[in-house]
Amino acid sequence: MSGRLILILGDQLSPAISSLAGADPARDVVLMAEVLAEARYVDHHKQKLALVFAAMRHFAKELRAAGWRVEYRRLDEGLPDLGTALEQAVARHDPAEVIVTEPGEWRLWQAMQGWSARLGRPVTLRDDTRFLCSRAGFAAWAKGRKTLVMEHFYRRMRRQTGLLMEGDQPAGGRWNFDAENRAPAEDSLFLPAPPEGARDAITAEVLAMVARDFTDSFGQLEPFHWQVTRAGAEAARERFLRVALPDFGRFQDAMLTDRPWMYHSLLSPYLNLGLLDPLDLCRRAEAEWRAGRAPLAAVEGFIRQIIGWREYVRGVYWLKMPGYVGENALDARRPLPAFYWSGRTQMRCLSQVIGQTIETGYAHHIQRLMITGTYALLIGADPAAVHRWYLGVYVDAYEWVELPNTLGMSQHADGGFLATKPYAASANYIDRMSDYCQGCAFDPKARTGPRACPWNALYWDFIARHAERWAGNPRMSLPLRSWRAKPEPEQLALRAAVAAHLAELDAAPPYAS
Repeated sequence: MSGRLILILGDQLSPAISSLAGADPARDVVLMAEVLAEARYVDHHKQKLALVFAAMRHFAKELRAAGWRVEYRRLDEGLPDLGTALEQAVARHDPAEVIVTEPGEWRLWQAMQGWSARLGRPVTLRDDTRFLCSRAGFAAWAKGRKTLVMEHFYRRMRRQTGLLMEGDQPAGGRWNFDAENRAPAEDSLFLPAPPEGARDAITAEVLAMVARDFTDSFGQLEPFHWQVTRAGAEAARERFLRVALPDFGRFQDAMLTDRPWMYHSLLSPYLNLGLLDPLDLCRRAEAEWRAGRAPLAAVEGFIRQIIGWREYVRGVYWLKMPGYVGENALDARRPLPAFYWSGRTQMRCLSQVIGQTIETGYAHHIQRLMITGTYALLIGADPAAVHRWYLGVYVDAYEWVELPNTLGMSQHADGGFLATKPYAASANYIDRMSDYCQGCAFDPKARTGPRACPWNALYWDFIARHAERWAGNPRMSLPLRSWRAKPEPEQLALRAAVAAHLAELDAAPPYAS
């Protein structure tokens, strides 16, 4: 063979992926491989495994239908890693060159640096053009800035794409409508029906494989709510734009018992796999506003999540790696409680969010940030352990997006690089934004005593524990002053309540995988 071997990774399932650009279906071979290293490097949720493998197999079918020669290696062939899959494919096809689009995770990027020597031929890594800002482009934007501000980056991306722009000014006269997108939950909300999962022979085969080979993995496999084809993802996109987008903005921070989906798009798994194009999705959302079918605040908030936050955290990831994963500015060392794997806790907010994570592989951004994330922050959980948990349990989690959100946004482990203040909160926030406190064993208004919600004492203990650090942070001055104004007996009672709560955690049996 005198052509090229094109490796397509499991989260690069787009016919427009840069590795296929300029390729010749008559001479080049596409390699796709399910390998043990990718399936096992963290404890992936069963539904995440099923989603990725089923989507990969459907994409291989899509490529073959378009005339490509595809070599597809299945997990039961026992390939240990992608390097081995490439070695075997190179031996079979003797390509002049290997081409791959850059991966989303540092560990794979690092491994790829040695592939050319290992394979004895050139290995070309191309930019991932699904992102609107390249790694080099983000580094150039960040260079020389004392601090990075997502809002500044977001405005740059608005101007670059023209999304929600009226000439050189933002539509509606404002760049950001976030203040209008914080309505609390309402029990009477009309909520869209839950998504229906994909069902065909390929998906059924993958579900059976995961059920058989990943019995000890996290989470439930059924019911499986996810789409695994481009057509399915596009149908899910249209469902969101038509049914949920108009109310997405107002209620994007709201949480309701046993209502995991709310008005969220549920499209991040498809964006991250390559089944949907982010810019196309944003233009379709913008069209809903221009047609009068969705309010500007909802559309702006949705677009900001994609061209603002999503692009920004990817840039931060590549700017700060490989050292970023080891940052622990608050010196947090506590293991994650065992109930993060079972959902069995009397704290109803945590049991709700972890329970739905087990059942669906999904929780929306406020559930992740302000429930599971904030609790881990308040108890001083090891941020690396929190990172591994998030990376494994959510179907849309890939390290480039998950790590900055966890270490930076959620756990403040980078010392304020990503977020200038920690996302710490007491039970008051949860009571205001959800109905989780109703029927809970604990009283959200009580700070001490047998029915006091642990969040309250944990919050004040967190402020006190890091008081020296907060003294230099203007955004933390108010809670720090409030702590210092409390009478000493109240301070002692709050810290004693935390000590008792943590002792209870320490006495619980550890999670057994």
